[in-house]
Amino acid sequence: MPVLQFKGKTAVECYHYSVPHHTFQFDKKLSVLDKGQKPGLDGNLIIEGDNLLALKALLPTHAGRIKCIYIDPPYNTGNEGWVYNDNLTQREFNSWMCE
Repeated sequence: MPVLQFKGKTAVECYHYSVPHHTFQFDKKLSVLDKGQKPGLDGNLIIEGDNLLALKALLPTHAGRIKCIYIDPPYNTGNEGWVYNDNLTQREFNSWMCE
């Protein structure tokens, strides 16, 4: 079976252990709720935020219960205010990409 190997793979695979668990903050204005109903983690959820933080927030309550997750990937837009660094000029990134 083919295995993808690259420099720094272990660091990437273990990075999520360094990120603490998070909790969700519900926005009642964006929630579709019956009168008197409080937001909860049951049923379908739309979560806006950092992918890893959202997954870490789901882990304690939803481990083994999720059927599908759709993650909208970041795009390299070139905008300066974008939260994802799409300027791969750092020495370590270059060494990963060139080997």
